[in-house]
Amino acid sequence: MTATISTPDGRTVAYSLYGEPGGVPVVFHGGSPSTRWKRPDVVRATEQCGIRLLTFDRPGYGESTRQVGRSVADVVADVRLLAEAQGWDRFAVAGGSGGGPHALACAALLPESVTRCAVVSGIAPPLVDGPEPSEDEEDPRRNRTSWLAAHGGEAALRPEVEETAREIMALIAAGGPEFPPDPHSPEGGTAGPPARDDADAMARLRATFVDSHDGWIDDNLAFARDWGFALGGIEVPVSLWCGSADERGGRQAAHLASAIPHASSYQYAGGHMLNDAAYRRVLTWVSE
Repeated sequence: MTATISTPDGRTVAYSLYGEPGGVPVVFHGGSPSTRWKRPDVVRATEQCGIRLLTFDRPGYGESTRQVGRSVADVVADVRLLAEAQGWDRFAVAGGSGGGPHALACAALLPESVTRCAVVSGIAPPLVDGPEPSEDEEDPRRNRTSWLAAHGGEAALRPEVEETAREIMALIAAGGPEFPPDPHSPEGGTAGPPARDDADAMARLRATFVDSHDGWIDDNLAFARDWGFALGGIEVPVSLWCGSADERGGRQAAHLASAIPHASSYQYAGGHMLNDAAYRRVLTWVSE
């Protein structure tokens, strides 16, 4: 199911629902970049885990209107409207990678509604002072993308984002899979079929990397500014997940764990992206 809602400031927010209507309600915040569309394996796992999953395009992604100057905390108002549209008084939240800060914003600012918050390969607030970071910085909070966002704004960030998107789509055009294989996952490192042969996969890729880069850019601009809430003020149960082979993700998780009271840390076999087994573990945790 796909639908839209209208916000008080006149924007449109597009969302999709997966799983059984009577399942445990979970709002999932996709990474940067991503859209509301989920792969068949994710849909299948969602159904089998008894979850009613709501995914949505953050402003500037997919069919959601851009919201120039948005902060990480601004997502909370949209999530409140989305939950109200489903009649959800209580729900869990989860976020992967760049979706992690947005899930944490909901945990911090909607404690009366959010039951649990899972963050997978999430990022901690970046460090943007000082000179431009090098590629071999020990602290992952010091990274070039956040530094460019803080010091050069959209004008500096857009060429970098567009070049990355072109490189990804060039790999797809050459016969690459929708997602690169993860040799560290339980499923092994075998590449999937060429995405170019799958119309649905190509639609997901175009929505993420071709149609617009505004949401991707605005996410990174928001990460480099004040997030609009305090990590130390989160009282909702939080779990922090990272892959065994994701060294920088593990360091980010350690920074988040030190800042969020009573956060629990979990590791799964794999890299930065959730594999099927890890996704099911996360869904089980948020539904408890």
